[in-house]
Amino acid sequence: MRAKGANGVGRFAVQFEVANHVDVVDAQRGLLEPEKVRRLTLSGVVDSGATRLVLPAKVVKQLGLPARGKVKVRYANNHTATRDAVKEVHVQLLGRDGVFTAVVEPKRRTALIGAIVLEDLDFVVDCTEQRLVPRDPRYVVSEIE
Repeated sequence: MRAKGANGVGRFAVQFEVANHVDVVDAQRGLLEPEKVRRLTLSGVVDSGATRLVLPAKVVKQLGLPARGKVKVRYANNHTATRDAVKEVHVQLLGRDGVFTAVVEPKRRTALIGAIVLEDLDFVVDCTEQRLVPRDPRYVVSEIE
């Protein structure tokens, strides 16, 4: 499945998993059975021009993630809006995982994976092949001084 931006470059879809991170931690501590962790596999559009992780409201509800504040968003057409933000979103993408804050989009049907997730998980966007490539397949590389 491919999703095109205005110029058809730099946007493509991938399958990934999201989970309620509080559930994940509770399962690790033995307080929740692993099969009770609220998680979903969904399609997400990779867009290196977007900043954050964006989730459809339906997904947020299924994961049981409460709103933890508001964020102002600006769309590609320069329209702005205020949206809920949820924290503790556990993302697993191509064998790498992290915990992120997500913007909740009420009418969105697919997720949007922006630069913060890509940077944190150390993926490079291969626009020609429309795929994500780990900078180093063995490790997440962090730039420090």
